[in-house]
Amino acid sequence: MKVIFMGTPDFSVGALESIIEAGHEVVLVVTKEDKPKGRGQEMMFTPVKEAAIKHNIPVFQPHRIKDAENVSYLKEYGADIFIVVAYGQILSEEILNMPKYGCINVHASLLPKYRGAAPIQWAVINGEEVTGVTTMKMDMGIDTGDIIEKATYTLKEDETGGSLFDRLMELGGELIVSTMKKIEDGTAIFIKQNDEESTHTKMLEKSLGKIDFSKDAAEIERLVRGLNPWPSAYTSLNDKSLKIWKCKVVDGTYEGDFGEVVNITKNEMLVKTGNKCLSILELQLEGRKRMYIEDFLCGINIEEGTILGK
Repeated sequence: MKVIFMGTPDFSVGALESIIEAGHEVVLVVTKEDKPKGRGQEMMFTPVKEAAIKHNIPVFQPHRIKDAENVSYLKEYGADIFIVVAYGQILSEEILNMPKYGCINVHASLLPKYRGAAPIQWAVINGEEVTGVTTMKMDMGIDTGDIIEKATYTLKEDETGGSLFDRLMELGGELIVSTMKKIEDGTAIFIKQNDEESTHTKMLEKSLGKIDFSKDAAEIERLVRGLNPWPSAYTSLNDKSLKIWKCKVVDGTYEGDFGEVVNITKNEMLVKTGNKCLSILELQLEGRKRMYIEDFLCGINIEEGTILGK
């Protein structure tokens, strides 16, 4: 099929590469505008743009995809299908109806659950045992279109937002190729979503990562995993930011305040929470590199009774 691909972040690249590898003709890649990044504010290409350049595919980066001149530009390519994976702009009805086979989206959840932003991280934070990816035919709603296919994935006990991202990116690439084949040969089945079963997620903000030690240790541990690698879970130590990269739940009841270091050895630091304790395994103090707890404790003096986040 002749394809226009719309996507922006790393997650989109897996689908683009799979479509190209399957032999489809990607005639245009649409992605968000380049943004300045880092101290030097150097303009950075989106991951999808980098992939398109590698394959010598034309790139289109409109400020507002719904503007009339941009809609006309898309029409010129006569694409059979638009594939949309985390593009970052809302498409107009005119664009949705433009290609012969419509606009097909890859969403990183088992719809109608986790419509909206950041479904990967929220699946970890909320303790889901199973998640996956869904392909759907887009309509004017947010992730409300008819479902075509799903692929499921069982989360591991130590699953992080980063590891789940990688696995679902791979699954999404496999699923979109399967879906495109079914659409092309007329065997695709379109199933209307049950809105009553839908749940919605919100975008991740850095403030979400601030650890509330009055909460259950298991809830905090899931937050740490879900926000790894971005935006990360954090607290503070002696007025310096302290990122927690890895921890585990430990049974035990201790007297003291929430966030208090209640037991410390050369290679372990236990912190009191609202229920049970957290053993901190990997962390990073502001201005220092990421360390395992035993290395961290060699260079930083922390005493029992210290309260994190105070």
